[in-house]
Amino acid sequence: MSDTPSRLCDPVTLEIVRGAIRAAQAEMEALIERTAMSAFIREKKDFYTALFDAEGVMAVCSNNPIFGDITSPVFRDFAPDTMRDGDLYWYSDCYGSRGAVSHSNDQVFLAPVFLDGRRVAFVMGWAHFADIGGMRPGSISPDATDIFQEGIIVPPTKLIAAGETNAAALNIFFRNSRYPDSARGDTRAMMAAVNLGVARMREIAGRFGADVLADALAQLLDRTRELVRAKLRETFPVGTHRFTDRIDGDGHGSGTLRLRFALTRTEEDRFILDATETDDQSPGPVNFLMNPDVPGMALGLYFLGGDPNQVMNAGAPRALDEVRLRDGSLLQPRFPAALGMRGLTMMRMLAAMNGLIAVAGGNAPAAHAAYVVMLLRGMAGGKHFLMSDGIGVGYGARSFADGNDAVYFVAQENYPVEFLEGEYPVRLREYGLNRDSGGPGRWRGGCGIVREYEILAEEAMLAIRIDGVENPPWGAEGGMSGGPGRVVVNPGTPRERVLRPLSDGNRVVKGEVLRIETGGGGGRGHPFDRPPELVLADVLGGMVSEAAAERDYGVMVRDGVPDLLATAERRAQRPAGAAFHRGSYANVLD
Repeated sequence: MSDTPSRLCDPVTLEIVRGAIRAAQAEMEALIERTAMSAFIREKKDFYTALFDAEGVMAVCSNNPIFGDITSPVFRDFAPDTMRDGDLYWYSDCYGSRGAVSHSNDQVFLAPVFLDGRRVAFVMGWAHFADIGGMRPGSISPDATDIFQEGIIVPPTKLIAAGETNAAALNIFFRNSRYPDSARGDTRAMMAAVNLGVARMREIAGRFGADVLADALAQLLDRTRELVRAKLRETFPVGTHRFTDRIDGDGHGSGTLRLRFALTRTEEDRFILDATETDDQSPGPVNFLMNPDVPGMALGLYFLGGDPNQVMNAGAPRALDEVRLRDGSLLQPRFPAALGMRGLTMMRMLAAMNGLIAVAGGNAPAAHAAYVVMLLRGMAGGKHFLMSDGIGVGYGARSFADGNDAVYFVAQENYPVEFLEGEYPVRLREYGLNRDSGGPGRWRGGCGIVREYEILAEEAMLAIRIDGVENPPWGAEGGMSGGPGRVVVNPGTPRERVLRPLSDGNRVVKGEVLRIETGGGGGRGHPFDRPPELVLADVLGGMVSEAAAERDYGVMVRDGVPDLLATAERRAQRPAGAAFHRGSYANVLD
């Protein structure tokens, strides 16, 4: 007899259900995008949706999610069996959710789905709200030293009980925002999207039956787990594989902070991720309260990302048997440590997971830079303004292609120039690729971005978050590290001043120019192995200067044409060993 359980949902129906659920998600996402008021949600698309089974296990989520167990924080206060049709739950409590929400601006809205009185699913909408109070407009600041300075904390709250909205709770939340109208609009958008998701999931359950839907979601979870598990076996031999990556610091004098990861595959075929040797938590807001599900989600993104036939869900973290974190560390800080700029550390965590795969012999990309955040605050036209802009960076070279240029973060987008100039008192003087920022290699690292703003407000205060200035993204297999970024006011003038990478309260006045240059991704393979015609294309395309082509790639470009004889002579002097392997992943190991 077979031990395989009987399935109510056949393979064809499973794919139809999967497509129907993804369509429901896409409809939810479109509604959020078209109805939210704040620019971070509407223009930058900093929002996610997810669908869960009847027990609250994430079965399908948006592309490229970096979050953990969303439902347990709600279930601790509100037992699922007490929930009713029409209920809606809300929270943004980082510590109360063990890092499922990792900074307080992110608001989670969760609703159960019922069919004929039976709970069949849960639906979630999640978005970054522009301002929730705290010490500075925008609620995140490099100056913060505890989470109370980063705005209001919403514990799990029943926002709607059987269709009746808790208006008092919302009013408290809105009263704590400097931009209450925006918060109201975003809240309505999220509530509407979740309501739409509930309706669509009820329709799916009604079409296929509650039991078939439950089996389909269980199969999707099992499939993801088994796929990730199989990839782990292919990638990691028995033994312990270690990798260390670094962030520059916390803006409060901490100096370099190290993330140390070890992944062990035991003889019994158990996979254990250990981050206990990571440095202690920081006084500044770069602490990343990493939910134990996050490393598995990161591995799942690498192994399954880009495959349209698969879905990301809680099956990925279930592929790991154990995740070990140390209380009081940078990845498991103690309450009430500040978390607002945890994205910097989160991005380095993702690069470090790639590093684990690389040292085990896998083909993970080289390191990427952490996207840059700037907040410009002030008065214009008699009104307060908050320009919160995330700026793209270069991603690491892959084993088969160059790294991506000018990536913000996963599924999110940049602000169009027309939007920026129409909404805020700035004029964009330059917007393009940051030449020579991509790490040289057989495969070039992606280039960062240059954004140059002219300030049109009489006066404004600027906060900036940029990393990789002292510890640029590492290259792999002899590829060089990505170039560092920088932030400078009035470049090339006697009034030029370079800003600290993590700083707030930087005063700028009308007519001054703010230039932000973001870092590039690491290269892969020896740069002298890059075909001269690709180097020439990079020179002509503005990614690599002629000087860098000669210095880093050994390619002599003369008047837009490669000098093949001079190139051959230069490449005959090929650097090797430690003299060349600047930024290779071997050099970030302790």
